[in-house]
Amino acid sequence: MTDTLTVLGIESSCDDTAAAVVRLNGTADVLSSVVYGQTALHADFGGVVPEIAARAHAEKLDHCVEDALSQANLTLSDLDGIAVTAGPGLIGGVLSGVMCAKGLSAATGIPLIGVNHLAGHALTPRLTDVIAYPFLMLLVSGGHCQFLIAKGPDDFKRLGGTIDDAPGEAFDKTARILGLPQPGGPSVEKAAANGDPKRFKLPRPLLDREGCDMSFSGLKTAMLRARDGVVAEKQGLTQADQADLCAGFQSAITDVLVEKSRRALTEYLKLNPTTPTLAVAGGVAANTAIRAGLQDLCAKHDVAFTAPPLALCTDNAAMIAYVGLTRLAKNDVDDLTLSARPRWPLDNTAAPMLGFGKKGAKA
Repeated sequence: MTDTLTVLGIESSCDDTAAAVVRLNGTADVLSSVVYGQTALHADFGGVVPEIAARAHAEKLDHCVEDALSQANLTLSDLDGIAVTAGPGLIGGVLSGVMCAKGLSAATGIPLIGVNHLAGHALTPRLTDVIAYPFLMLLVSGGHCQFLIAKGPDDFKRLGGTIDDAPGEAFDKTARILGLPQPGGPSVEKAAANGDPKRFKLPRPLLDREGCDMSFSGLKTAMLRARDGVVAEKQGLTQADQADLCAGFQSAITDVLVEKSRRALTEYLKLNPTTPTLAVAGGVAANTAIRAGLQDLCAKHDVAFTAPPLALCTDNAAMIAYVGLTRLAKNDVDDLTLSARPRWPLDNTAAPMLGFGKKGAKA
């Protein structure tokens, strides 16, 4: 294995089709990162439609890979590996990416590396800031929310997570309830900027329960009831009502994440890390109120805080390529039997999170 490694990453676990090229030569450099979004395709449905997402991935993946290679000024022959998200995620999308990567690997003989999407997010601070192990990671996105102690590139301990909806999903549903455009996170944050967070008394779920587990489904239901109460009283919602509901919702989410982060920090600091760090990644990490609350918490505990640039917080392929590089450097690769996985926990020793109805355990 040479000292310089170049890996193509492919990501298609939800509604972003992405490809990127990352090179490892002492440090990791992102040579290109291309993301094709699908917001317009799903706009009329109020959320991501898995079948539409999977078909869009199948149509766009080859063009996305071509663009990533072109921007990096490379060809397939310049690659040392092809990394692809093999789970967890919407199975149709994951399968689209895995089959694309398999085809490229079979045609070229380039090693194939299946990557856990959660590991991509969890290790992004290593890509962007080269922070030291162990660090505490809050992964907070549309589909996932959990606290992880990252002890190494393939060694994670989960301290807790959501037992139902992820925060990003709750943001999307709140936007839908209030008639705001998707994606919900930016819409709710924008409306909340002009709202009164104290007007509506919304719950802070599970703060009365020990540990780091979270729940956001009840908060979504409380939002629906609060909206219905206003509509019944006024026969509609004003912009001021929308703003106050959004501000109250955002405040509740922030309070839960900050308090649960405080508890997670208590457990993490028992390891006596040399440079204690809380890292946050995932699309919800872009929310300024949540980020400010976490920064204040870290300042009080003399813990460093880091969050990747927004382009690397949301789903992207650079993080997948980086994890692929860490595995390729150890000659840890897969073959063409690599399977797409809808669920794939990072910590296999932790009890499974609760799932949705008959779907079984969450990652």
